[in-house]
Amino acid sequence: MRLALVTETFPPEVNGVSMTLGRLCEGLAKRGWSLLVVRPVQEHEEVDAVSPPQPFEEFVVAGVPLPGYSSLRMGEPAGFSLHRMWKENRPDIVHIATEGPLGVAALIAAKLLRIPVSSTFHTNFDQYSDHYSVGGVQRLMSAYLRRIHNFCACTLAPTQQMADALASEGYLNTGVLSRGVDTELFSPEKRDAALRKSWEIPEGGRAIVYVGRIAKEKNIDLVVRAYQAMARQNPSDRLVLVGGGPELERLKRKYPHIHYAGMRKGDDLARHYASGDIFLFASVTETFGNVVTEAMASGLSVCTYDYAVGREYVKPNENGFLAAFDDPDDFVEKAVALGECSDEELRLIGSAARKTAEGISWDAVVESFQSSLREVVDRTRG
Repeated sequence: MRLALVTETFPPEVNGVSMTLGRLCEGLAKRGWSLLVVRPVQEHEEVDAVSPPQPFEEFVVAGVPLPGYSSLRMGEPAGFSLHRMWKENRPDIVHIATEGPLGVAALIAAKLLRIPVSSTFHTNFDQYSDHYSVGGVQRLMSAYLRRIHNFCACTLAPTQQMADALASEGYLNTGVLSRGVDTELFSPEKRDAALRKSWEIPEGGRAIVYVGRIAKEKNIDLVVRAYQAMARQNPSDRLVLVGGGPELERLKRKYPHIHYAGMRKGDDLARHYASGDIFLFASVTETFGNVVTEAMASGLSVCTYDYAVGREYVKPNENGFLAAFDDPDDFVEKAVALGECSDEELRLIGSAARKTAEGISWDAVVESFQSSLREVVDRTRG
């Protein structure tokens, strides 16, 4: 079967949506699918640049940087080009992964050609508005997202909790497409004593790690607050922030004692995970939260909120700690409790987290995605 996947972000860009889509495309290509990836030009890339060999075709359009996310781009609404291309070489199904101008143009082009369209819900953009002092647009954004997805044959969310929440908000034909984790890449075996030494952790201290965008919507200030509470119990603890983003320079000025590791990829990122002891993730805008399962696969004891990936895979006091959703005080309390665990207790929690991660297979996720796409095509043909 032939799939056209439309997205505003794709590898080598570093974020959860990009990584997930890359995995799905690789998996479908191995299963014999013919794929066309439609995406905007990426940072430092030319529209007519020659792409490295891939197991799928790419159609690259012009794009403009997202406000506050200069490394990500919105694709131009290339509806006429897509209509002409798909009329000549018709895909069996179009899948829209992001709801920007490019996604909307693809939806219109597919509808005009009567090509079935599916979608995934990856990012709570409407919830981001609260973190950027534009809360008044949240209702409009929510209505916009719902309308786009309801023109599609199905909307796949990363968890059953999210699928149920979308259904309660009026989304039609919701389903679940979970996320996997690469347990070969992310592994406790990647722990690096030399890397830990470069973090300058005092004797008896632990590395408290955060991985993700350094941004308001990731609740990064709560991570710092939780660490400060943990450090009052053990002043030798050290916070390591891995990632980049709009809040990075502010944090560097305000908290010079924190270690800022910057953006990391691949095996280097895996070493940063595995060289930590405790993982804090306080975001309340996630649809899933890939970094949590990556930390679990790396053998870290995690503290996160009881929703999204936390509710899906974290068992309180067994393979991690969960705080009541969007309760900052409880998050700090749970982080402190995790910090008070002995080294042996942290080792047992981390081992249990690793065992959980080993059961989260990308093969199963790709198979589920393939089944959902085929169901939409069969239903349309029927």
